[in-house]
Amino acid sequence: MQTFGAFLVSFLAASGLAAALPTEGQKTASVEVQYNKNYVPHGPTALFKAKRKYGAPISDNLKSLVAARQAKQALAKRQTGSAPNHPSDSADSEYITSVSIGTPAQVLPLDFDTGSSDLWVFSSETPKSSATGHAIYTPSKSSTSKKVSGASWSISYGDGSSSSGDVYTDKVTIGGFSVNTQGVESATRVSTEFVQDTVISGLVGLAFDSGNQVRPHPQKTWFSNAASSLAEPLFTADLRHGQNGSYNFGYIDTSVAKGPVAYTPVDNSQGFWEFTASGYSVGGGKLNRNSIDGIADTGTTLLLLDDNVVDAYYANVQSAQYDNQQEGVVFDCDEDLPSFSFGVGSSTITIPGDLLNLTPLEEGSSTCFGGLQSSSGIGINIFGDVALKAALVVFDLGNERLGWAQK
Repeated sequence: MQTFGAFLVSFLAASGLAAALPTEGQKTASVEVQYNKNYVPHGPTALFKAKRKYGAPISDNLKSLVAARQAKQALAKRQTGSAPNHPSDSADSEYITSVSIGTPAQVLPLDFDTGSSDLWVFSSETPKSSATGHAIYTPSKSSTSKKVSGASWSISYGDGSSSSGDVYTDKVTIGGFSVNTQGVESATRVSTEFVQDTVISGLVGLAFDSGNQVRPHPQKTWFSNAASSLAEPLFTADLRHGQNGSYNFGYIDTSVAKGPVAYTPVDNSQGFWEFTASGYSVGGGKLNRNSIDGIADTGTTLLLLDDNVVDAYYANVQSAQYDNQQEGVVFDCDEDLPSFSFGVGSSTITIPGDLLNLTPLEEGSSTCFGGLQSSSGIGINIFGDVALKAALVVFDLGNERLGWAQK
């Protein structure tokens, strides 16, 4: 397996092209999403992260499962000599995208997250005990950085942890397109979960501005700042299973999709890309009329839906059962899973069964963890990467709508 250090070196080398200076008059941008070859999906960890992100209660059992996995990974990395001073959980981030901050550019591997609204990074202000192994942003090395007087940010998580810090404005370039005075949230405190995941050095929030956590004056997201200068005020997410993908800004590349883009209105009252699927079906059957309200979130791995939808799906999987220890539905890895379809506008988006088989419980296990799980306790349904990989997804800010095109 490629070590984290080798991965980060190759990532930063490859990212030089993506972080090129903007073309004069540029109206569009495209940035490659790199698939992390070290990524090892883990059902309980994915569920833990979703609950933690949205402030849902997390059981001691689930915390223990995640901690045990992290300890096992840390031991393996120490034995192979690939760990820095503290364990690096570089197997937990599936996708990483190159972002340039400052003048001259400081390139950081960040996670694009349509389920949050903050651009925050590990920095020279982050304690060394937390920043070790991460690429960091150093404001003092950027001639265009400016500290925002009196501004701070803080994000609390469902496990009781938090991340916080102060705020700068600086030039931020994504795919060659620059925002010259973007709010950049510098971390002075970072939750342990982010500290352990050294493959990323922060997040780029792509939800709505109302969700931004900077106080006393919230900052706009990078996309919100860029939108008026783009050819069209939209971006697309093309995530792929086990492969590199892309985010395009200002245009739609329909060549990556098999079908047309179907649109549905967005409800942004909670700051999310929230929409209503008109119905669903299992195994290619006709869509029922049971609508599903949910959000499109590139920062969540799983498809998390109401219990009745989860039950209806797994009723078609003979070996499926709820595992109290794993806190999710599991099944025999050898069983072929049915597809899951949902309605968007006048079209139907189908998630193939193989995407709904997330991963074996552990290496060599014959029991697998489902990519569709219950949203109970979270308070919102989430169309995470399991669903997003099946389609080209259009986040249309100008028309406040979400588009889906089958891939």
